[in-house]
Formats: sequence, C-alpha cells, structure tokens
Amino acid sequence: MLVLSSYSTPLTNFTRPNCVSQNSVPFLTPFKSRNQLGIFKHFDHRSLAARRRAQAQRKMNDVALELVDAALSAGIKARYVLFDSWYTSPHMFAELLKRGRYGIGMLKKSKKVYFRYRGRQMDVKTLYDQLRRSKWPTKEHYLYSPIVMFDVAGQVMPVKLVFVTKKGTANDYLVLGTTQTGLHPQEIIQMYARRWQIEGYFKVAKQYLQFDQTQIQSYDGLCGHIAVVLMGYDILALAQRENLDDRTYGDLFYEYSRPLPDIKFINALNWLMKTLTGIGKKLDMNEEVLSVVFDEFIKALPNNLTRLLGKAR
Repeated sequence: MLVLSSYSTPLTNFTRPNCVSQNSVPFLTPFKSRNQLGIFKHFDHRSLAARRRAQAQRKMNDVALELVDAALSAGIKARYVLFDSWYTSPHMFAELLKRGRYGIGMLKKSKKVYFRYRGRQMDVKTLYDQLRRSKWPTKEHYLYSPIVMFDVAGQVMPVKLVFVTKKGTANDYLVLGTTQTGLHPQEIIQMYARRWQIEGYFKVAKQYLQFDQTQIQSYDGLCGHIAVVLMGYDILALAQRENLDDRTYGDLFYEYSRPLPDIKFINALNWLMKTLTGIGKKLDMNEEVLSVVFDEFIKALPNNLTRLLGKAR
C-alpha cells in the first residue's frame, strides 16, 4: 500500500508489512523566478541537484504520480494508493487505474467537480442533500455509500463514495472515494485510517529528531537534513519492530488473534465413536463388549444427543 502525504518529506513506514508511505513533492517551489526567495544556482541538468529542482517546480499531482512510479519500479508491492483531499481528483483515480492500482482518498466538498448518479449530474453536496431527503437508512459506522460515475477524457469510471460523520460535529460529514467498488464501506474507512501513521512519524520527527529545528538555508542542505532525520526514524522504527512490537511480524499476530472455528457437534460425536472403536480394537475387546459399552453410553445421553449420535453412526 502506498500513501501520499501533503507534507514535503518521503518516509518508509515500518509499522505494517508491505505498507510504504511516499511523499508527494520534495519542497515544491514556484515556477516563476520572481516568486522564488533566496539565491538559485545553475546546475548541470544531468546532476541530481538539477533534477531535484526541476521536479520541485512541476505540478504537485504530476510529481505524486512520478513518485508512485518510482516506488513501483523499486519493487514495492501495493494494490492501493491512499491520499488526502490535496490529491483526490478524477484524473488521479484514472491515472492510478492505468497503473493497475486502486486509489482511496478523501474528496473535497467542491461544486467544481461533477459526476453522474442515476443519470443526473451533480456534485458531492448535491448528492448528500438528495440522499438525506430520500430518507435512506444510515448505517452504524457510516451514513451512505453510493456508486457514482466520473467522466475522464471520455471514459466512464465508477467510484464508490462513503459518507461518514465528521468526528466531533454531528451535522458535518466527510466523503471518501475509491475505484475499488467491491470493497465494503467499513473496509474503505479502515484502510483510509492508516494514513494516520504519517502523523505519528511527523510527531516523532519533530519532538525527538529535530525535524523542524535547523538553521540550514540552502535547498540541498535541507534535503540532506531530511534524509538524516528519515534514517534516524527508520533505525528507531526497526529497533522497535525487532525488540518490542511483536505485532509487526507480518500478519502472524492477526492470525493468532483469530478464533479457531468450532467443530460441529455431529462431527465431534462421529470422531468420538471412531476413537472408542479404535481403542477397543487395540485392547482386543470383544465386539459384544463394545456393543454393550456403546448401548450404555447412548442410554445415558439426552434424547436430542441420541438422535445426533444416530446420524453420526
């Protein structure tokens, strides 16, 4: 799983296996020189410094897709890409589908983005008002979950929306969307909640790794400072994984927490009869003696169990 953050630092998250967080843009800067502050040197376009500056001046969503491509080409296995409202757009969803990945993001409550629902063109606010007026029953963990159709360059793209109540405000709501329409709304909410791991990283980086406590003023120096902070965080996260947090050993922790399925009673009785028969044969017991034992055992059982035992035999 890849996570796009609106912050300006890339990070690798060790808290879950196969879950890598990738930043969107490393220090975006204005393209026009008159809007840039500081001294900008000229570098050979083949150098890393020049490529880094060129990338920082491109559009945010374009660079986000470049970083997704870089992560996938590096061998990161991910089916989903999570992102906040900075990146959520029909174009982003469509580009991720071209890469064989599903997007999960929070939609802005904007009137500039339209889709079609039941043949009518509307925006998020209009759809929410219509669902409320239609008195659709709300669920325990979410409000509504319709599937809408976006038109991207002439191609129709279905997107599943999930309306959830905004925490702390009963009359406000948030909207999540994904191109994986087969997911249950609660699964979409749980997967999007994993973005919170990024906030945990920034808290540690700022409080303990001096992420925002530097006097460096050069662009390359700031990139180097961020790289050092990231390496420090990776070391701490790896040490925690190996020494303290057993839950990060793949999905083994989750498998241990699952209850074992109960054996059906009729299967248990069948196993009991076979076991008793096997013990009798090992002890060279007479068949008549075994029959007497079974008859006395059946007589001691309630009637409903006797019927089940008859089926098992």
